[in-house]
Amino acid sequence: METVTISSKFQVVIPREVRKEFNLKPGQKIMFIPYNGTLRVVIVPPLKKARGMFKGLAAQNLREEVDEER
Repeated sequence: METVTISSKFQVVIPREVRKEFNLKPGQKIMFIPYNGTLRVVIVPPLKKARGMFKGLAAQNLREEVDEER
C-alpha cells in the first residue's frame, strides 16, 4: 500500500506501481467516491468498453415512460 501527500494545489501523484498494476494512462478518468468515512477511487471505463453492456435489457416499463404517463 502506498502513501502519497496532497500538494498545496490539492493534487496527488499516483505511484508508479499503482499505475502499472491498473494500466493507468494520461487522460484516463477516475472518480472519487466518499463512502462511510473513506474515499474510494474508481476507474471510469472508456465509453467504447461500455458498448453492449446492457445487451438484452428489457426496455419495458422504464421510469421515464411511466413518469410521462402521469
